[in-house]
Amino acid sequence: MATDKELSDFLENVERRAFKQAVYAVRKDEAALDIVQDAMIKLAEKYGDKPAAELPLLFQRILQTTILDYFRREKVRNTWVSLFSGLGNSQEEHEDFDILESYEAEQGTQAAESSADQVERMQTLQLIEDEVQKLPTRQREAFLMRYWQDMDVAETAAAMGCSEGSVKTHCSRATHTLAEALKAKGIKL
Repeated sequence: MATDKELSDFLENVERRAFKQAVYAVRKDEAALDIVQDAMIKLAEKYGDKPAAELPLLFQRILQTTILDYFRREKVRNTWVSLFSGLGNSQEEHEDFDILESYEAEQGTQAAESSADQVERMQTLQLIEDEVQKLPTRQREAFLMRYWQDMDVAETAAAMGCSEGSVKTHCSRATHTLAEALKAKGIKL
């Protein structure tokens, strides 16, 4: 269990690197400061009782999740801003105005997809998910940590308790197996 001093020292040592990582990801100093602060608070509140050796991996995962949350919030904000920015003052004068009738989905977005495309995409995602579940346990773990959770080889090796070479082997085998299985089902990668 990390002492308060160990936790404080860890946060002090990681602060500058975390800020640079967040700035690189979001390209805004103020947002990066908020992200790092949120990640530090989450680590202290939820994982402050963990051993000091576990803090770097936990913090990295929390930081990455906080950055992803930022992008999700930005996407929602941008959707609403773009939705309402296309509305003119003249349209507000009409009592029977319906925002959904005046909204046109942007090309290439999920909202612009036809129902058939959406169903096809959902079926493809389900096939991929089914094939991932069929992978051997170690291959599935390595694949999900590396490619879905965006952990690097060293982090994945530490989390799985194996060598980096084993992680690379598991990932390679998993991607080859998935590619073959999906190709057999008619899905081109």
